[in-house]
Amino acid sequence: MGHLFSRKPVKLLLEEMEGENRLRRILGPIQLSSLGIGAIIGTGIFVLTGVAAHDKTGPALMLSFVVAGLGCIFAALCYAEFASMVPVAGSAYTYAYATLGELFAWIVGWDLILEYAVGSATVAHGWSHYFQDFIGIFGVKLPLALTNAPFDFDPASGLLTSTGTVIDFPALVITGIIASILVIGIRESASFNAVMVGIKLAIVLVVIVLGAMYIDPRNWHPFAPYGLSGVSFFGRTLMGQTGKAGEPLGMLAGAATIFFAYIGFDSVSTHAEEARNPRRDVPIGIISSLAICTVLYIAVSAVITGMVPYGKIEIDAPISKAFAQVGLPWAQFLISLGALTGITSVLLVLMLSQPRVMLAMARDRLIPQSFFGAVHPKFRTPWKSTILTGIFVGTMASFLPLRILAELVNIGTLLAFVIVCTAVLIMRRTNPDLPRPFRAPLFPFVPIAGIAICLLLMFSLPVENWYRLIIWLLIGFMIYFTYGKKHSALRQMNRVKVAR
Repeated sequence: MGHLFSRKPVKLLLEEMEGENRLRRILGPIQLSSLGIGAIIGTGIFVLTGVAAHDKTGPALMLSFVVAGLGCIFAALCYAEFASMVPVAGSAYTYAYATLGELFAWIVGWDLILEYAVGSATVAHGWSHYFQDFIGIFGVKLPLALTNAPFDFDPASGLLTSTGTVIDFPALVITGIIASILVIGIRESASFNAVMVGIKLAIVLVVIVLGAMYIDPRNWHPFAPYGLSGVSFFGRTLMGQTGKAGEPLGMLAGAATIFFAYIGFDSVSTHAEEARNPRRDVPIGIISSLAICTVLYIAVSAVITGMVPYGKIEIDAPISKAFAQVGLPWAQFLISLGALTGITSVLLVLMLSQPRVMLAMARDRLIPQSFFGAVHPKFRTPWKSTILTGIFVGTMASFLPLRILAELVNIGTLLAFVIVCTAVLIMRRTNPDLPRPFRAPLFPFVPIAGIAICLLLMFSLPVENWYRLIIWLLIGFMIYFTYGKKHSALRQMNRVKVAR
């Protein structure tokens, strides 16, 4: 039992960076910020605004982004402190290993795999619908069987319904293309992402400026038709309204739904090992990308709910359809193009991040090192795990509906943030003298506030998400206790010390 909570020494983590099986350091602060913006701006603006405003919040979506952004700011400051201390691949998994022990590290790592994989599938699904909306402008339509997942979730009845389709083929194709680019190398991936980020930021600003001219303030009344709360505890609503399927409704419930939109800053920390000056540049990338994107999210949610009554907002392609509804079909073309570009960069960064987490776990031999720890001799990328990620993400995106994917990834993200904030509290106490190029301010308020807000949002999700998380964690425990615990590199090292 003692080994389950053995912590990996920070000195050992730093030594791993000097080995041959490490990633290439080529990313500067602008590229890291671009990766963060690339992961944040996309699905949150172009897809999840429709789901949250239509089903849970109405115009109060603006406040949902404020609350979610506030929780993310506290968590981001904690991430930045850790990233400056331990600039290696693995993100929250690595931080948990150094502070909470191997079992908690496994839980976080397994949770991050869920976060990035399901997040990527959510993004691929949104990309598919904007792609179909884009080609539809030119009168091109795909066969019905290839346009969507074969079933959907109806929040009104709480039941799964057939869509009459077979597979979301565009989602499968874009996943395959992105996986191929990621295998080639981080420099090419980062450059490709930077171009897409520039395009989509320009189009987001066009959406805000042009859309503001078509705002009808009457659409903001009532401002919070579902209320300003929406907190439940395992299926029992404690505060706010309840939907027909028993799910909580309201501003906080909406914040929990769109929280996924902010996970880009998390992905910045997974690339700390590829940063040229990680102790300085990674905190800059995390905080700048989050600050820029929070402002843009609030502005776009104000525009979209002001242009169209919340009940008429389209779920799959909300912004482009909103401009079509106000008589601007040419803007629909521009926005669909920008959405495709923006969502592509989100997909790229999320699929870029997951193999780095698995690489860190493989180095500790909690998962097979020969496969997940393999770094391509020429491209210096974790190529085998990248290909596996593409297969897994493509399968989910092709067959699972958006509503299930969006909520499933949120609870995993929130749990990771809670653990990172907790780890900062512990690390300040257990290793107070460890060099910290960046320190989270207002300690201990910042990590405690991060924990509180993230837990509040976790309880604002429908109970089904807790069941799915528990099932996922149980699968993870089975893998850990049958494979990871036996092969753990830290366990083997401790045995050698005892033998001596």
